[in-house]
Amino acid sequence: MKKKLDLRKEPSSSEVLLKKIIIDTDPGQDDALALMTAFGSEKLQVLGVTCVAGNVSLDLTSENALKICELTGKEEIPVFRGCEKPLTRKLVTAEHVHGKTGLDGTELDLKNKKVEKYEASDFIIETLLENDRKKITLCALGPLTNIATALLKKPEIGDLLEEIVLMGGGFFEGGNITPAAEFNIYVDPEAAKIVLSSGIKITMLPLDVTHKTLVDRQFLSKLRSSDKNSATQAAKLLDFFERYDVKKYGSKGGPLHDPNVIVYLLNPEIYKGKIVNVEVETESDLTRGMTVVDWWEVTDRPKNVNYINEVNSDAFFNHVLKNVLNLTK
Repeated sequence: MKKKLDLRKEPSSSEVLLKKIIIDTDPGQDDALALMTAFGSEKLQVLGVTCVAGNVSLDLTSENALKICELTGKEEIPVFRGCEKPLTRKLVTAEHVHGKTGLDGTELDLKNKKVEKYEASDFIIETLLENDRKKITLCALGPLTNIATALLKKPEIGDLLEEIVLMGGGFFEGGNITPAAEFNIYVDPEAAKIVLSSGIKITMLPLDVTHKTLVDRQFLSKLRSSDKNSATQAAKLLDFFERYDVKKYGSKGGPLHDPNVIVYLLNPEIYKGKIVNVEVETESDLTRGMTVVDWWEVTDRPKNVNYINEVNSDAFFNHVLKNVLNLTK
């Protein structure tokens, strides 16, 4: 990859250097809110958005990422197409949650922005090779197929990453696509197994914590009353998205999953968890995609994941709201 991408303005001597991230995603309404949260942050430098099939097909996830870039005035952030199916399995999607487009609830037009010519895993590899060691964090919001593909192509990039922060898995809360499995891990458990066994520093934001960040009416009201189109469109997305989980769980609001990855990067102090062993079930039809979490340390398996299970939800929503309202459009 010859083209080098430096999207951060030159910092003044008084500015703190931005944290460099790549966002791997399958938008999805909650993915869209995560992108908005990252795009509106003054602490993050988004080097690129890599798209994977998951909530909907790759064609739609890629188009949706382009739409969010245009909606938020972030046309300069490059978007890359990745894997259109899991490593070894047929693709399972979630239109029953996200609607047929993945961004149902809004009618966003795509104007001029297009995907880059490089494939997502190649972009991840080349970007890591071109940057300083341990300076880039991968933010994984969907199935882990792109990241596993990059590791299979170039295993040594694992030593170059600062960290992978991902939304996926569940232990105390069980699963949301099967009784045992969370959707992102279920879609491509083989990819998840590769990533979790890679030796890379990993932080996991599972259902155990995302089910504690339930959208409330006050948060939605503040989005709706904004003069920013991004914020009002975000409210529409959430109105559609949370209808499924509110009915399913009987809660007052739906869980806002993926923005937890971005907020964790911005303020890890509002989260709690511990470093444990996490393995992924790939063989059993009954428990496919289950994250087997050794929370009580009853095995001698090596600890490989910083597993988060608590959050200050008020602080979480304050971060999301602040950054979405900070967008230029």
